[in-house]
Amino acid sequence: MKDIMPIGGQFAMMSLPYEALDNAISRETLSFHHGKHLKAYVDNLNKALPGSGLEGLSLQEVVRRSEGAIFNNAGQVLNHTMYFEQFSPAPKPMSDSFTALIVKHFGSVEAFKKEFEQKGATLFGSGWVWLSADKEGKLVITQQRNAENPVTQGLTPLLTFDVWEHAYYLDYQNRRADYLGALWQVVDWPTVESRL
Repeated sequence: MKDIMPIGGQFAMMSLPYEALDNAISRETLSFHHGKHLKAYVDNLNKALPGSGLEGLSLQEVVRRSEGAIFNNAGQVLNHTMYFEQFSPAPKPMSDSFTALIVKHFGSVEAFKKEFEQKGATLFGSGWVWLSADKEGKLVITQQRNAENPVTQGLTPLLTFDVWEHAYYLDYQNRRADYLGALWQVVDWPTVESRL
């Protein structure tokens, strides 16, 4: 996973690498999710950092070392950046080597997707479902509440689906499971694999 560094003491708002993900996420949802929600987290983080003792650290280090409002905003900036970066309107498939890794740890790609969707659908309240690697390279699926990120548990996050309602409500209303199932159509697997 690439470290995200502040520039001139400020974290920058990531640019969306696409205009639409029409197979899974509408333009309207992307506009609100990226342009309003992520922007608010970036702005709030940049306002909170001066005098915190965390200035100049990478975003991942801020997440590891902070708490309260700084943690909440830094976590959401990191989580959303990873979320938006992993999608493409023309996604590339999983490599043979990554497929083999998924099969090794979950039995099959279908079993992995089923468990991932189930963990996302059953997370109570707001949060994220993650595929991560531990220090031995074992792949694990975790549920993280609110702004939590697997880096705080010593894991390397690879793939995440946002299960906050703002990520899907305009398109799917209360059908979180349908949203989770649709996202596989836009996952760009080389991006996910590059985080390993």
